[in-house]
Amino acid sequence: MKYGWLFLSMGVTVTCSLNAHAAMRQYSATADASNWTVNKTNRLACTLQHEVPYYGDAIFSAAASKNKDLTFNFDMMVRPESYDFAGVQSVPPAWRAGQPARDLTTMKLLKKFDGELGNDSAWEMLTELEKGYFPTFYYKDWSNKVDYISVALSSVNFKQAYWAFLQCRDGLLPFSFEDIAFTVMNYKSASSELTKDSRKRLEMIGEYLKNDPEIATIEIAAFTDSYGGRSTNLELSKKRARAIKDYMVSLGVAETRIVTDGFGEKRHIADNATVIGRGKNRRVVIQLARQ
Repeated sequence: MKYGWLFLSMGVTVTCSLNAHAAMRQYSATADASNWTVNKTNRLACTLQHEVPYYGDAIFSAAASKNKDLTFNFDMMVRPESYDFAGVQSVPPAWRAGQPARDLTTMKLLKKFDGELGNDSAWEMLTELEKGYFPTFYYKDWSNKVDYISVALSSVNFKQAYWAFLQCRDGLLPFSFEDIAFTVMNYKSASSELTKDSRKRLEMIGEYLKNDPEIATIEIAAFTDSYGGRSTNLELSKKRARAIKDYMVSLGVAETRIVTDGFGEKRHIADNATVIGRGKNRRVVIQLARQ
């Protein structure tokens, strides 16, 4: 005896001819077991997580950056053994019986990798959950060739956790590690005082360091223009590097993680014969490295 399964994904009709031993294996949390949790340890990342029993974890993530884009990740207990696609639909709950499901997107299934979706699809799934619908993934099983899989995210107990996640995301830093990992700042002439823009940049670095315990080393190298005498400029560059180090230590950064050096008039990057060139040479370079 054979049975027929029919579902739609992105406008494509998929018909599954199942024999007596085949099935559409379905995974989802019951209403009593549906939990959504928000994880936040600092201002660098937030996650909204939902456990799908006997399948894995659905995770919406946002990270510190200018746009604070979302990503969706399906942390599967058993990862794909082949390359394929999963159709994603917004399925109405049982009490809205009779309403049609709506196609959302498709998710690539890569061999030995978790499933992932980008910003636009992640937001759309969240809005469907907020309305009480169940974003559901459909794909052919890679471990049993005659079976198909259905994995649903439950909207039960979602809204309160979603609001906490949005608040967490709103509080993330508006810049990432890549934005401040390599920084060049400039000084006023014959002074260890940073320019206004450079002070703002240093404040950004300081704020990031408060939130990221994985910064292993901070290298600070200071340089001068060629005016003022070589020995004077050498000492000035060292003074500038020490001032940056003292500021970072005041933020709680371990002194042993900070390496400083002053090079004086060495390694110019512009012509000292011009005001603009000398301004570029009066600089400090800060490089951060993670563990």
